[in-house]
Amino acid sequence: MGRVEGKKALVTGAAQGLGAATAKMLAKQGAQVLLTDINAEGVAAVAAEINDAHGAGTAFSLRHDVADPADWKAAIDLATEAMGGLSILVNNAGIGVRGNIETCTLEEWKRGFSVNVDSVFLGCQTALPLMKDTQPGSIVNISSIAGLIASDTMPGYNASKAAVWMLSKSVALYCAKMGWDIRCNSVHPTFIDTPILDGMTKSSGHPKDVIMGKLARQIPLNRVGEPNDIANAVLYLASDESKFVTGAELKVDGGISAK
Repeated sequence: MGRVEGKKALVTGAAQGLGAATAKMLAKQGAQVLLTDINAEGVAAVAAEINDAHGAGTAFSLRHDVADPADWKAAIDLATEAMGGLSILVNNAGIGVRGNIETCTLEEWKRGFSVNVDSVFLGCQTALPLMKDTQPGSIVNISSIAGLIASDTMPGYNASKAAVWMLSKSVALYCAKMGWDIRCNSVHPTFIDTPILDGMTKSSGHPKDVIMGKLARQIPLNRVGEPNDIANAVLYLASDESKFVTGAELKVDGGISAK
């Protein structure tokens, strides 16, 4: 028996990075998984990889703009049709927001909130009616250590990820007040070796090992995290092992927030 055997999960931003690692981890531990991403081809490839490993019907995929209410309805409809319900929602999709307080444009600010925060609001709101029919349930929202620790270089990202943190607590309290066995928690990674860091490397003009070394020196454990470090945290929160954990923030940051 896997740790999420028989559960039905939806993971956004699952074409690569943390979303792909999380979807693979949940499937490995016994869940059916609906993978969504705005990159339709990429997310279909990850779903096919999961089905090759665990059998047809384990994974499904959908092109999904997480800032679009109509796309959320389509995702929940597919979860109902393909899996017969939903017991795990992982709001993982997100983007970086460039610029300090002087250089960040209002357009970039709004785009960051649309993808990073509106998507979580829409996901929780749209999924809860279905999740009520498949209790117990767990919502896991991927925030960031940047939602807890500020930087002078990224006010848009700090603010949007802090919003995810507080939104998660509000949803947790609401579900508890309604008497539903649906928990909601947030996960707060630090630097993780994903394609986002590849983009950072390219824009810096420095070799990847130089950038990775610079990032690692900021972390007490002196290394950058791996996608499965986050996938394992999500697995715990998605499983019944965490049945008394709600409204919490799980820091997966190599100790950076302890400094």
